[in-house]
Amino acid sequence: MSVPAGERIIFEDNHILVVNKLPGELVQPDTVKTISLEDTLKDYIRDKSGKTGNVYLGVIHRIDRPVSGAVMFSKSSKALSRLNRLLQEKKIEKTYWAIVTNKPEKKEDSLINYLIRNTRNNTVKIFDKEIKDSQRAEMRYRWIAESDRYFLLEVKLITGRHHQIRAQLSHAGIPIKGDLKYGAARSNPDGSISLHSRQINLEHPVTHEMLEIIAPVPDDKLWKFFETEAGIKK
Repeated sequence: MSVPAGERIIFEDNHILVVNKLPGELVQPDTVKTISLEDTLKDYIRDKSGKTGNVYLGVIHRIDRPVSGAVMFSKSSKALSRLNRLLQEKKIEKTYWAIVTNKPEKKEDSLINYLIRNTRNNTVKIFDKEIKDSQRAEMRYRWIAESDRYFLLEVKLITGRHHQIRAQLSHAGIPIKGDLKYGAARSNPDGSISLHSRQINLEHPVTHEMLEIIAPVPDDKLWKFFETEAGIKK
């Protein structure tokens, strides 16, 4: 049984709410009206505050449905505009963990590619040089732990493009475990991919406190192993 969204909140005040998304959850409702994280969090706020009508909740960023980890929402319009500005100014640092199936050639690297989105099959094509209508994609990765079969990478996004981490790691020859869409040999049993939004760092847009928000990994033996290993190596 999945843990209710209200029990997975990892930061909350009057302006910001950050929740640990489960793999398979939608951040926002889709065209077939699937219940989303946004819906369940609005119910949580409604119950907590005793409100009966609509509640305000703004989505700051999204992660793909099969991905887990920290997702940030705003609880006020003032916070929404300020957080959006911080995003545009690249003052919100998002760190991901990715379990990959091939050994990286380098312990750490910066990847720069150019992406074109295909909306018909919800994928991106990746190029080494800029072409017409492409978007520049930049990220850094660092190999931080390994098991007998897999490798854990820490990924920091410089840009935030659709499927960016998935496509760029696949293009570099290190596809994410379970990600059939981008080169993995087999799927994960639960349909997830082994990509986790691990940490968000920012200056609070209202209080100006420096925040370091960390999302625990999914309840999975391999993820727990890597969380322990990464902690030991810090």
